[in-house]
Amino acid sequence: MPAGSRQTGVDMKVLNIIGAVAGAIFRLVAAIAVVYLIYQGAGICYDYGYRIFTESAVSTGEGRTVTVTVTENMSPMEIGELFEKRGLVRDAKLFTLQYYLSEYFKDVGPGTFELNTAMTAEEMMAAMVVEKEDTEDSEDSEDSDSSDGTGTAGQGDDAEDPMEPEDTQESGPEGAEG
Repeated sequence: MPAGSRQTGVDMKVLNIIGAVAGAIFRLVAAIAVVYLIYQGAGICYDYGYRIFTESAVSTGEGRTVTVTVTENMSPMEIGELFEKRGLVRDAKLFTLQYYLSEYFKDVGPGTFELNTAMTAEEMMAAMVVEKEDTEDSEDSEDSDSSDGTGTAGQGDDAEDPMEPEDTQESGPEGAEG
């Protein structure tokens, strides 16, 4: 019987060694996979980050003019998908990122626009800027019409008015000193 118990003891040691080696190999493969995924993710992020600011137009030269209609309820992603389908941009997701990082972020509005495949995304957004001053001016004048007569409505515009008494008071002492 001692020979059988030795055999069992040796088998257990071999199984423990095999288990330890298999566990180490598994951990090594898992670590390599994590490093690979991080490397690939970093590459994709770098590529998108680089393209946000350097993406060229879809075509060079004259390009092709495309008429697009952007509605008020369209999200930037939907606009990007529309532009991608119409051949104005290569990547709708990239256009969406460019939109959010653009200086025209708050100024782009709904309408029908003539865009060209030779335009960059930034040039397209510049072409889609809708003047909102007209609507704000009409709202300010409506507010001042409905005010109680104190002149507090549209105060931002009134502060720039050269006929304000504050302006004449400020210029009075300056003129007296000179």
